[in-house]
Amino acid sequence: MSTRSPDSNEKGSIFASREVAEQWHRGKVYRAEISGAANEMMLDLADLRAGDRVLDVAAGTGDQTLMAAQRVGPTGYVLAIDLSASMLKIADEALRNAGLTNVETRVLDAEKIDLDPDSFDAVICRMGLMLFSNPVKALIGMRRVVKPTGKVVAVVLSIEEKNQYLAIPLAIVRRLGRIPSPTQGDRGTFALGGPGVLEDAYRRAGFLDVAVHAVSIRRRFQSVAEAVRAMKDFFSPFFLQELMAKLGDAERELAWAEIEWQLGQFKSPDGLEVPGEALIAVGTK
Repeated sequence: MSTRSPDSNEKGSIFASREVAEQWHRGKVYRAEISGAANEMMLDLADLRAGDRVLDVAAGTGDQTLMAAQRVGPTGYVLAIDLSASMLKIADEALRNAGLTNVETRVLDAEKIDLDPDSFDAVICRMGLMLFSNPVKALIGMRRVVKPTGKVVAVVLSIEEKNQYLAIPLAIVRRLGRIPSPTQGDRGTFALGGPGVLEDAYRRAGFLDVAVHAVSIRRRFQSVAEAVRAMKDFFSPFFLQELMAKLGDAERELAWAEIEWQLGQFKSPDGLEVPGEALIAVGTK
């Protein structure tokens, strides 16, 4: 079941358009290969059990929503919220195709979670918290709706140095476009990746027993060309598209050429493998 509000609610979301949502959806298989272990760990830390009620914040196209729904079973319930109706429309279709009837999707701002307090057994948020303008405010809202002793678990990216597949293109585009790097406190791909930053956000939101786990992620490709193609086709809406739009045509071509050249450092006889790292935080109400 899906509940949506007018399209105006999607303004400001980099995922708002149908085109970008479909582009993100096409990367589903890649994302599963890259972050499958992190997703499973997120659900383990949330301590999901049959019959639980789960809130999935910034659910996107619902990759992890489906996993959570399968864990809680037909007697459980998952509410997937996102600012983008386009993303949730794709999630609805995936959930229907999977035969899951214990899930609802709803357009809702993660920083204004207008839901009943103490109404969920767990809250999950995968790769969304670092993109919110006020992560602590979002966490406070998540804490409000989870039941006492319930868990709130969020997955974010670690620092740039440990995520070169994403950091390399960002650095190149910023340099060519003379675009300043984000300052501390700005939302962005690596905003919560620094030492103690994610833990501090959880503690400021009032959580107890806060723990942050580092998890390795690896991106494997057959060639540099495939890695660049995946970046253009699947991942650019997440971290690169808005910056690339600020470049002229010649600068954009130069950027892609330099990105391909720098990714070449990760070549091996077996293809291309770029290491990465995610952080998974868990806190108890």
